[in-house]
Amino acid sequence: MNSFSFSLHAESGQARTGVISTPRGEIRTPAFMPVGTAATVKAMLPESVRETGADILLGNTYHLMLRPTAERIAKLGGLHKFMNWERPILTDSGGFQVMSLAGLRKLNEQGVTFKSHIDGSKHELTPERSMEIQKLLGSDIVMCFDECPALPATDKEVAESMRLSMRWAARSKEAFGDRPGHALFGIMQGGVTPELREESAKALQEIGFDGYAVGGLAVGEGQEAMFGVLDYAPGYLPKDRPRYLMGVGKPDDIVGAVKRGIDMMDCVLPSRSGRTGQVWTRYGFLNIKNARHQDDPRPIDENCTCPTCRNYSRAYLHHVFRSQEIISSMLLTWHNLHYYQEIMAGMREAIAAGRFDTWETEFHAQRAQGDIEQL
Repeated sequence: MNSFSFSLHAESGQARTGVISTPRGEIRTPAFMPVGTAATVKAMLPESVRETGADILLGNTYHLMLRPTAERIAKLGGLHKFMNWERPILTDSGGFQVMSLAGLRKLNEQGVTFKSHIDGSKHELTPERSMEIQKLLGSDIVMCFDECPALPATDKEVAESMRLSMRWAARSKEAFGDRPGHALFGIMQGGVTPELREESAKALQEIGFDGYAVGGLAVGEGQEAMFGVLDYAPGYLPKDRPRYLMGVGKPDDIVGAVKRGIDMMDCVLPSRSGRTGQVWTRYGFLNIKNARHQDDPRPIDENCTCPTCRNYSRAYLHHVFRSQEIISSMLLTWHNLHYYQEIMAGMREAIAAGRFDTWETEFHAQRAQGDIEQL
């Protein structure tokens, strides 16, 4: 197999399950992509990430172009070989990180010039350069270069930004060229305005992409506003292409997005939370640094099959976090990533069985129970 394809297997309400096929392996959807910003999922070995159930990772164009540089990675055999991950990789375009630089960037029709947050060196990122970098990295799914406006913004600002992104999307498609086995995704923008979202979706489909992302959300607008957009935005996109919601999120966000027709998501949250002692479980959220855990011989979740829960007590995890031991980040990140993939597997199974609504009700009811009682 040397092509990219998406097959939809079942639907339950608006929720969908299927498979994205790539030369490097299949991606079961709905899919959660752990974030490997600088060619590593922090505190995890690649084989450990795979053991959690992840089919695909996300790499970061902005960070990798600055260090160690895309050219160096290409000389060393590409990103898959460089980071020892032979399964699919999606790379973002760099647009979101450049947006977050704010005072360090200048934007015009051509692209964005900015100063590196590492050493202050000047760089230019355009649709053409973003496509070149992602080709050098060798990623399987490439994101077109877009401009992501920070919310809140006026309708005029959002409209101008969206239309610039659509012009950049056309340039991205042209620069991407013909690359069998590799996919290019377009990114819908338009803020929280249905008319702008629809205009963006139509513009992207006229250009033609292998998949479509819903961009410009999870940037401070809140869950209610995000779900408000997702109530209609996925419906503007082709049914026979993957739909990717960028930068989401908490377990409740993920389930709500899948309920509204999203197939792919990514977020730093489970790994970042693990490094700061924050733990996600089927019974909600807990903070391992709290004193209530220091004498507790029980696991985080006795029903969880991850190595952390099988082999280590809350008391030990509390101790190594408080002692700032590296194993704390490793064990808590492993658990969080495992739990996220458990959510995805549960949703895939429920959608295939036509019982997503029932699964969702049970999911929220279980989380509402809260953590187990203190000993």
